[in-house]
Amino acid sequence: MIKGLFETHLYVENIERSIDFYTNKLELEQCHFEDERRAVFFWIGKPKQFMLGLWEKPKAEIDIRHFAFQCEPDWVLNEAVNYLKKRAIKCRNFLNDGTERPMIFAWMPAISIYFNDPDGHSLEFIGILNGESKPENGILSYEQWKALENE
Repeated sequence: MIKGLFETHLYVENIERSIDFYTNKLELEQCHFEDERRAVFFWIGKPKQFMLGLWEKPKAEIDIRHFAFQCEPDWVLNEAVNYLKKRAIKCRNFLNDGTERPMIFAWMPAISIYFNDPDGHSLEFIGILNGESKPENGILSYEQWKALENE
């Protein structure tokens, strides 16, 4: 039976630039590199828990993708934006409203913040919150969500 998603792969234009980003900015552990195939692999979380593979391709062959890194919700709320800023990574919320505040997807509920890698892939830090799914509330600020939870 399916228990989770073990790996995902992205095409990147410059493998060295992507290694620098995922190793030095996002602090992922590189676990394998294949120069001949121009591919690199990273552990996400604990070694052998989840894996990200990057494959160098010409720019014309790169299709922009999205995936989310699972994080603790308190970290997303209180630290994720500063973590990204400290590494000169511009962040945005799902609403792309010009603010850098994490937003709540009430249907899960989860808190998240978005950013891009050097190739423009849309990445996300997301943390699942305690509480019940309330899809009727849409996407809202943390403060709005807390107010609804306290009603």
